[in-house]
Amino acid sequence: MFHVNSEVGALKHVILHEPGLDFERLTPDNKDELLFDDVVWVSRAKEEHRAFQQLLRERGVTVHLLHDLLAETVKTEEAVAFVLDRVLDDRQPHLGAALAGAARQVLTAMGPGDLATHLLGGLSKRELSEALGERRGPSRSFALDLLADDDFVLPPLPNSLFTRDTSCWVYDGVCVNPMRKAGRRRETVNYEAIYNFHPMFAESGAQRWIDGEAMAPAVIEGGDVEVIGNGTVLVGLGERTTPAGVEILARRLFEAGSARRVIAVELPKARAFMHLDTVMTMVDRDAFTLFTGLDRAGLRSWTLTPGARQVPDVCENTDLFAAIAAALGLDRVRVLQAEQDTFSARREQWNDGCNLLAVAPGSVIAYEVNEHSNRMLEDNGIEVLRIRGDQLGRGRGGPRCMSCPIERDAV
Repeated sequence: MFHVNSEVGALKHVILHEPGLDFERLTPDNKDELLFDDVVWVSRAKEEHRAFQQLLRERGVTVHLLHDLLAETVKTEEAVAFVLDRVLDDRQPHLGAALAGAARQVLTAMGPGDLATHLLGGLSKRELSEALGERRGPSRSFALDLLADDDFVLPPLPNSLFTRDTSCWVYDGVCVNPMRKAGRRRETVNYEAIYNFHPMFAESGAQRWIDGEAMAPAVIEGGDVEVIGNGTVLVGLGERTTPAGVEILARRLFEAGSARRVIAVELPKARAFMHLDTVMTMVDRDAFTLFTGLDRAGLRSWTLTPGARQVPDVCENTDLFAAIAAALGLDRVRVLQAEQDTFSARREQWNDGCNLLAVAPGSVIAYEVNEHSNRMLEDNGIEVLRIRGDQLGRGRGGPRCMSCPIERDAV
């Protein structure tokens, strides 16, 4: 059974998403709606991502690509129906029954690989019309008439690149997270299908901590969830995760006996701080990197522990890092912050200088652009494995965001 028992133990299996049709459909007109800061040089983004994949494989990690998992999932009629029932709900404002029916007809006729491509990369009116051709379809849709040829019946999902957010494993179970932003909500359906129907997961017996869209409007995203070990989970409370989401996760972990405490950290509610892992990640058994622009003494945090009648007990901490050290059974933890001016610090935080993926204790993957942060880590005994991220980082996510560990050892 898959499990993630720490944040820095040896990484064994991970889900990644290589840019494809979803990235090809980013334009200056839709990038904001699709949560990117700029359009992307797609071939270079693929190069960068394949180098990331190769580095992981060289370190002994088995890489599972999201497109392949989804294509293998939708080989059964049951899985196809599960997905299309949800993504083509005719109550959605831009669809209606006739257009949903036409899109369903076209998508159902596709082979598994093409279907996975369009579930991730979207379906335009032009593609729908060409696929329907002269075939007799559902009644005419005025919703379809209202669309320009290159408008989307099914929008692309370029943020699928950031596999951590929508799906995150916590000890012996998985969270399939409801996403805060509308442009990402269909990602949840793809993961629900994979975990429900893919043969690698369907019989795994893994717990399901978060049940996808059924939990909304309470939300939690995987970039805010860090499994720091010793029965402890660290969760950020910022732009994308709500207190209700944290409490639901804590309660379910406690009921199953899979965790003993959850430490919740308040973050500024701004895009630059969208997730905890954009400002703070664990890099060794006793070490965390922290964005220089945050005052470690000023971070408010609370510890949740099992309480009576399934309601967690909550206690505000006087010092976040003292609470983390106590939870890990350590006298103290190292808090690593680069010494740099305000301008450099903000640039590197924007470029995910703290968003690091550990492949083993004290060994992390980082974007090469963050020179100050990377040197600081090396000066503190951390091995830094550098990758290019000029194009990949345009959606504001680094190596940790781009990876969903599904098996990782304890430390």
